[in-house]
Amino acid sequence: ALLMNFACSARRRGFDLGKVLVFPTDMETKELAEGLGLATYYDEKNMGPLPSGEAKRYGDRNFKAMMYAKVLCVLYPLMLGYDVLFQDVDIVWIKDPLEFFQRKDSEISQFDVIFQHDGSLSVRYAPYSANSGFYYNRANKRTQYLYMSMLYHSDLIINWDSHQQVLVQLLSEHSSLFGLGVKVLGRDTEMFPGGYHYHRNRVFMKKFIKRETDSYIFHMSWTENKDNKLLFLKQLGEWYVTDKCVGKTAQNILGSGVALDGTVLVEPCCAREPIFSCHYRDKPSKLPCKSSPPIDKNARSFW
Repeated sequence: ALLMNFACSARRRGFDLGKVLVFPTDMETKELAEGLGLATYYDEKNMGPLPSGEAKRYGDRNFKAMMYAKVLCVLYPLMLGYDVLFQDVDIVWIKDPLEFFQRKDSEISQFDVIFQHDGSLSVRYAPYSANSGFYYNRANKRTQYLYMSMLYHSDLIINWDSHQQVLVQLLSEHSSLFGLGVKVLGRDTEMFPGGYHYHRNRVFMKKFIKRETDSYIFHMSWTENKDNKLLFLKQLGEWYVTDKCVGKTAQNILGSGVALDGTVLVEPCCAREPIFSCHYRDKPSKLPCKSSPPIDKNARSFW
């Protein structure tokens, strides 16, 4: 559903998704993506054995398996000479982020990899605090070697329960030894907000809701599971998937025998306006949700 929401929200805002490539880990996701008009590459040999169910919590078995997939879908296009903007599916675009990363006159053009700040200053993610759910990579020998090394260190992803922790350690090593140019955008920048802002910065979120910030994306990170991400996006006014398509396969939605050509899922699944609903009064919402319960004990209302 989160992949569908990215595609639906981007289409309703008029973004060109012709450069988006989805790396599905099962045939059901491949069909959904293609039905929304997205290009896909299904690596059955490497992705086929991965579990099709979503992670129930951070660090569980399915979560760790998907972290292996995150390595491959960055490495493959880099080895073919393409720059890569990697993003998780729990993201919506406000403005096209490629315009920011591909500017030749920008000071960030000198860096090989550019990351959204995670928000956490934990020692576990030191020294960079880079978020591994949204980052830009320039295709060159340094980035190719970084992600090849990441692939060779896949056992650490399993042992440490984290793709992010392994990547941050390799960023530090490759920056020091091989001259990899690493840039992590400031935590308090309004251009690339995420879960840190959603859960910790009420002043910013009120400005974001009023569209008074210069934001390119919103990343629903720092959230325990997919169910909460969906609820938070709904009350933030950033949910565009109709109820009849949530948690369904393409065949469930269209019926058996219907060809998945073009954008056949856009009409039944993509709402023309965001679908809003209240769930928790203590979390940011487009409209006041004062009659809803809090999700955090004794937390005060957002509005």
